[in-house]
Amino acid sequence: MIRKVKILVSGRVQGVYFRLFTQNKAKHFALKGSVRNLSDGRVEIIAEAENQAIEKFIRWCRRGPITARVDNIEVTELEHDELLTIFEIK
Repeated sequence: MIRKVKILVSGRVQGVYFRLFTQNKAKHFALKGSVRNLSDGRVEIIAEAENQAIEKFIRWCRRGPITARVDNIEVTELEHDELLTIFEIK
């Protein structure tokens, strides 16, 4: 079953290569979607994949890369309305 989520990550997550590490991890789990910095200091991730891959990715997001400090994540389920084709940094 394909699942699509929005993940908002807060903490020290900008200026620490969080988006690049996220893109690499998304490729590892065969996710499609995007990652971008928000003006409030958080990072927004849109991810789409099989449920098992999404769950593993969410667990990784709770820790993040060694260069970051993740204080909190918020996961919101999204409608699976269109099939994404890549995982990109915006």
